[in-house]
Amino acid sequence: MPSPVRRLPLLLALLLLPCTLPALASGAGNEVPAATLVTESERSGFVRTGRYDEVPALCEAFAARWPEAVRCGDFGTTPEGRPMKVLVASRSGALTPAAARAARLPVLLVQGGIHAGEIDGKDAGFLALREVLEGTAAPGALERQVLVFVPVFNVDGHERFGAWNRPNQRGPEQMGWRTTAQNFNLNRDYLKADSAEMQAMLRLVAEWDPIATVDLHATNGAQFEHDISVQVEPLHSGDAGLRAAGLDLRTGLLAALTASGSLPLPFYPSFIEDDNPDSGIADGVPPPRFSHGYFPLRNRFGILVETHSWKSYPVRVRITRNLVVAMLERTARDGARWLRLATHADAAATRLGGTTLALDYRASDRVRHVDFRGYAWTRTPSDISGALMTRYDESVPLTWSMPLRDEVLPGRTIVAPRGGYLVPSRHAARVAAALRLHGVEFRTLDSARQAMPVHVFRADTANFAATSSEGHQRLELAGDWRPETRELAAGALFVPIAQARARVAVALLEPQAPDSLAAWGVFNNAFERKEYMEAYVAEDVARDMLVDPAVKAAFEARLRDDAAFAGSPQARLEFFHRRHPSWDERHALYPVFRIDRAP
Repeated sequence: MPSPVRRLPLLLALLLLPCTLPALASGAGNEVPAATLVTESERSGFVRTGRYDEVPALCEAFAARWPEAVRCGDFGTTPEGRPMKVLVASRSGALTPAAARAARLPVLLVQGGIHAGEIDGKDAGFLALREVLEGTAAPGALERQVLVFVPVFNVDGHERFGAWNRPNQRGPEQMGWRTTAQNFNLNRDYLKADSAEMQAMLRLVAEWDPIATVDLHATNGAQFEHDISVQVEPLHSGDAGLRAAGLDLRTGLLAALTASGSLPLPFYPSFIEDDNPDSGIADGVPPPRFSHGYFPLRNRFGILVETHSWKSYPVRVRITRNLVVAMLERTARDGARWLRLATHADAAATRLGGTTLALDYRASDRVRHVDFRGYAWTRTPSDISGALMTRYDESVPLTWSMPLRDEVLPGRTIVAPRGGYLVPSRHAARVAAALRLHGVEFRTLDSARQAMPVHVFRADTANFAATSSEGHQRLELAGDWRPETRELAAGALFVPIAQARARVAVALLEPQAPDSLAAWGVFNNAFERKEYMEAYVAEDVARDMLVDPAVKAAFEARLRDDAAFAGSPQARLEFFHRRHPSWDERHALYPVFRIDRAP
């Protein structure tokens, strides 16, 4: 049986219903029984959520009821063979990507269930869409935009149904699982795009080019009164021209939510020290494995919405519905201006070569205190775990003075290449597939190039992660770019920096970017030793090389200045091996080069 704390009495749930159900829906389309336009969640008073088979049924029912305004389609198939459904809604007549582009209409993508246990977005999205189509919410909004609604992104995870899949969440009675059938966390997969589901989503994004993508979640974490957080990028990151619009969008959404009775936050409410409110909160910009870290690289808006998991399911659905309606209203009002800003941002991206770009971001040490609506709490040693344990008393609301670090600054920065990147033919197929998926322009060099002046990245250290992450062994590199001449076989790729997707190219191909191909272990082989010199051979080589005064002086200096080197027989012999013609000159050479001008 589900835990009592995760249920709400049916009477209260019914009181929270945003609307009453009509007996019959009819109009321009076929007459459709009202029940076919309503989720299992709504019928149950938002105590339950339906299984996935209701999504295709609702999709078809909406299209049948409003044939002039809704299309129902598939945009992919999951590894377990389920259809990935999408609803397209607009009263502009533009129900295809080509028609939306021709009409210069903003496209808003709203997705639910990327983590299928956090399923608020599915039930709230269907509710909001029905009300908007009926004209009872956001009147006129669909005349000025196209809504692309994905009720459930993680479809296979949705069908891993259970009562305890979200132990830190109140309701619904049962829900899906966080990860996919192949155990991918889709909200860690945007840039690396390992999963079939993410590849399908990126193809949908390429088709529609949404100006804004809203990713609907429920939090984990502490207990407090705030019921929703909204983060928008670009705001701290990305194109400078889009940042002011991002701040304006976030401000407007927070105001709309406040007016509807919510207590919204402009940052993710996760404590710096797990479960310790006194440690405070640090704002930031996520890396592009996350939805709202990825879309700014495309010069588009990414919006992360997190309802508070300890609010009851009826409350969370209502608040999420309010957010979706507010986003539709903002897009109708400002979407045309956002499109103009995005066009300027795309043009500005073509001029990023030779400029300083941030690879990641961090909160500064500057702290301010803000009022935070929490509860009375204690933090005492536990006789179960032996650790300090925080306990909250929801019967005693308490305003905390929360330390907040919300000055967000660039972390690691690089100077972008002036011309672009070169990918040798030996890695061209793998890299080309990633570039195509993200819409990054490139061309193939059909002839070999001799003694080509390039910049190469040679790693001084290469630290392989001790454990697997998302099926990969991640890699952290330290080193620098330096000029060299290299030979390139025919079939190499040239990736120009002068393109709208320049930031995506940098995120994929800079070796020290947090979600680059290198960081996710695609090129790990390049940093593994494959050939060796036996110690007794190295001894003889060393004695021969020490005849050279320069080698002798360098060796003696290392012995004198580096105690670790002096105490390591292996390091001392490697000193000579690295200077010998037998050393593998490709070892620790990152197999993507930079170039100053197009070849």
